[in-house]
Amino acid sequence: MKFYSTKDKSLRVSLKEAVLTGMPSDHGLYMPETTPTLSPEFLKRVPDLSYHDLSFELARVFVDEEISDKKLKDLVRDAFPFDAPLVPVSDHIYALELFHGPTLAFKDFGARFMSRLMALFTQNFSKELKILVATSGDTGSAVASGFYNVPGIHVYVLYPAGKVSKIQEKQMATLGKNITALKVYGVFDDCQALVKKALADESLRKSYLISSANSINIARLIPQIFYYFYAWGQLDEKERQHCVVSVPSGNFGNLTAGLLAKRMGLPISRFVDAANMNDVVPEYLNTACFNPRPSVQTISSAMDVGNPSNFDRILDLYGHSHQAITRDIWGKGYTDEQTKYKIRETMEKTGYLCDPHGAVGLLGLEEYLAIEKKPATGIFLETAHPAKFKPIVEEVIGKEIPIPVRLTECLEKPLLSVPMENDYKAFVEVLRINNE
Repeated sequence: MKFYSTKDKSLRVSLKEAVLTGMPSDHGLYMPETTPTLSPEFLKRVPDLSYHDLSFELARVFVDEEISDKKLKDLVRDAFPFDAPLVPVSDHIYALELFHGPTLAFKDFGARFMSRLMALFTQNFSKELKILVATSGDTGSAVASGFYNVPGIHVYVLYPAGKVSKIQEKQMATLGKNITALKVYGVFDDCQALVKKALADESLRKSYLISSANSINIARLIPQIFYYFYAWGQLDEKERQHCVVSVPSGNFGNLTAGLLAKRMGLPISRFVDAANMNDVVPEYLNTACFNPRPSVQTISSAMDVGNPSNFDRILDLYGHSHQAITRDIWGKGYTDEQTKYKIRETMEKTGYLCDPHGAVGLLGLEEYLAIEKKPATGIFLETAHPAKFKPIVEEVIGKEIPIPVRLTECLEKPLLSVPMENDYKAFVEVLRINNE
C-alpha cells in the first residue's frame, strides 16, 4: 500500500518512507491511499480472534508486501504483551481499558508497534535515526519506554515545563541512554511547533536522519485501529447492533484511528469527541468553523491541545465535508469541575475509578446517549491508569489509591531532563551536540 500527503494526493510513498520521514515535505500528513473494506466474513471472526491474531490481520492490509508474515507476527507479539479488556461500568456502558502496557497509557500500543517497525526498517542503516516527539503527557513516556535501548535510534522528547504530572515526567525523563528528555519553557503547542519545524527543515534533513513519533506518524495511527475492532468483538451479539464509542480527544490520533476502523467496515453507529476546555473540534462540529487557539491547562493534561494535528486527517477522510463529519461524530467540551464530579460520582455509584481523561470520555458518552434516547451500547476509552494522576484523583475521591509497581520504580529515579527555552536554534543545537 502507498501513502499520500493530505496536502498533495499525487505525492505517494511506501510505508517505510512514510514511517521514517514522519511527515511529508509539504507539511501535510500521510494517509493510506485506500481504506481497505473488510468482508462480513472477517467481522464474523473478530469475536473469536486473539488480540495478536486480530492485530496481525489488520496490520497486514497496511503493511502489504514490505514485511514478511513471520516478521509481522513476531512484531505484533513483541509489541503487545498486554491486553485491552472491556470492563462493565454500568448498564450497557463499558470502559475499554487501554492502560495495561508498561507506562499505563493507551499510547503504549502505538509507541511499541512503531518502535519495532522502525527497528525493522533501519536495521541496515549506517546513520543513527533521530526520533523527535512532542508530548503533553503520556506520549512522551510511552515513546521513551517503547524505544528505550532500541539500537540505531535516539529519541528526543519535548515536554512543557510544569505542565505534565510528576509521574509522567519521571517516566520519560529518568531513562537516559538513547532517550533525551527536553523540558521546554512553553506549552505543548510550542513543543509540537518545534518538532514540526525540524521535520520540515530541509537543511536539517541533509545532516541527520530524522522522524517523528507523535500521532502525526502513520505508524502510531495504524495500531490504534486494532483495539476498536477488539473492543467491538468483546460485546455480545445484541450489544454490537448499536454501539457508540466516546473518545477523550487531544491531538485526535485516537479518534482518527476509530474513524478509519469505521471506514474499514467496523459497525460503530456514532463517535463522541469528548474534549476538555480545549474544545476547538466540538466548536467546529457545532459551527462548521475551525478556530485553533492557544491551549489552556486542565486536569486532563494529555488533551490540552489548541491546534490538533490529526484534525487534518479527519477533514481529508471526509473530503472536508462538515455534513459528513457530523453524521459520524458528536462532540462537546467539559470543565475540570464536571470532570471531578464525574470521577467522584462514578466511583460512588459503580465502584469504577476513572482517570480525568476517561471521566471526560464518560461525560461525553452519557450526554450523547441521553440526547439520542435510543437503546445503545456505550464504550468510553479509559486511556490512562488513575494512579498516573494520583494527587488529583485522591483529592476528588477523598482516599488514597495504590500505585502500581511499575510507577513506584520510576519515581525513585533521578530526573535526567535537559532544560530548554522555546527556541528553534536551541533545539537544533541539542541535536548537533548529541551527534558529536
